[in-house]
Amino acid sequence: MRRLRKVKIVATLGPASDDYKTIRALWEAGADVFRLNMSHGTHADIARRLSLVREVEADTRRPVAVIADLQGPKLRVGTFAAGAAELEEGARFRLDLDPAEGDGHRVSLPHPEIFAVLRPGARLLVNDGKIRLLVDSCGADFADCTVTAGGTISNRKGVNVPDVVLPLAALSAKDRTDLDFACDLGVDWIALSFVQRPEDVAEARALVAGRALILSKIEKPAALKVFPEILAASDGIMVARGDLGVELPVEHVPPIQKRLVRACRAAAKPVIVATQMLESMIESPMPTRAEVSDVAAAIYEGTDAVMLSAESAAGRYPVEAVRTMDAVAQQVERDPTYTQIIEASRQARRETVADAIVAAAREIAETTDIRAICCFTHSGTTVSLVARERPRVPIIALTPFLDIARRMTLIWGAHCELTAELGRFKQAVVNAARAAREHGFATEADRIVVTAGVPFNVPGSTNILRVAPCEERLIYRTDPE
Repeated sequence: MRRLRKVKIVATLGPASDDYKTIRALWEAGADVFRLNMSHGTHADIARRLSLVREVEADTRRPVAVIADLQGPKLRVGTFAAGAAELEEGARFRLDLDPAEGDGHRVSLPHPEIFAVLRPGARLLVNDGKIRLLVDSCGADFADCTVTAGGTISNRKGVNVPDVVLPLAALSAKDRTDLDFACDLGVDWIALSFVQRPEDVAEARALVAGRALILSKIEKPAALKVFPEILAASDGIMVARGDLGVELPVEHVPPIQKRLVRACRAAAKPVIVATQMLESMIESPMPTRAEVSDVAAAIYEGTDAVMLSAESAAGRYPVEAVRTMDAVAQQVERDPTYTQIIEASRQARRETVADAIVAAAREIAETTDIRAICCFTHSGTTVSLVARERPRVPIIALTPFLDIARRMTLIWGAHCELTAELGRFKQAVVNAARAAREHGFATEADRIVVTAGVPFNVPGSTNILRVAPCEERLIYRTDPE
């Protein structure tokens, strides 16, 4: 099966998508990548869901990527004697290290690292920002605050601290255990939550030890200040709009999303736009018009992937949510305005031979009757560079390595195929033509562009381009080798 769109769809698995039949239906509806949320479920649950994905992969004979999304350090208040308390705007409220149960005047915040960096004027956001506190004075074990937005505060609600860089590692003890478990299972991507600095990515990369690629989730204001460095240290980016929208004014999130997507495109690294994309479909079989427009806006920006969270993990209509996202994506990509926007936002890069080769491949494909760009790759780099160009024609990514094929399924426009190890460029051309024909990208009367690195088996050595016919016998007759 080939997708009729270039943007990819990430579907989160959970209680609503916990069996082979549903996961297969999600894939058939359009899910290209599956996300395992390490915040929910046991290791046995995670292992079972990954096994089901691999079963679907084997039965459909299509590579499928799996992302393990780590929970990250969670900051929470303690408990209340009555289970909850009402805070009124303008009232005083204290957070401290005292483990005693709280009331309407104070509650425990068992995180001394927060108090170590708090300062007067900093904001504390509780329960996704529904309750807002402004720090008046603070010390090593307390913070006296004024309630600027009141409401009900209850046991163990989450706390966001947007105005300071917290002295917390992006990986908690649970994350380290989960990371090692997920990598040993064979996931393809590790998503790091609450990344604040490039050192967080470096720490995770050392633990991953080459077993997966790393997605940095951008959900902290501190990460935005050093985003170029985080991007350089990462293999991909997730624009996690949930916590980002809590810690920043909500009107800041759309322009930030656009900037991050464009930066990732320029760096030839995949980017996912995530959170609340079709939120109403948790309970409704139909999305709102605003949600459809939100998904479409991300696709018009050129994002590599759009993601479903609770919609597919815990909602009542998981398959319908994927089908809706697929339909929106296909409709957007058929719009002539989409092509105009994508091409207007393309940033020319001509720094290396590989840059020049992939730019030439795209230009040839768009000025002549070319049906697809076929890339042979051992690392996925060539495919990422071609995808950065956002060509109008499909990208066929061929590799002899299953793990690379899986990882590339997250990349915009990449149709990934396994191929045998190759020793000669003639074999690459023949295999590319065969793949283009077999998957409906071209007929024997059509032509394709083939890119590769010669000699083979050297990652990052893209240095050759050929326009080739798709008629196999003609290829053998005309190839100079």
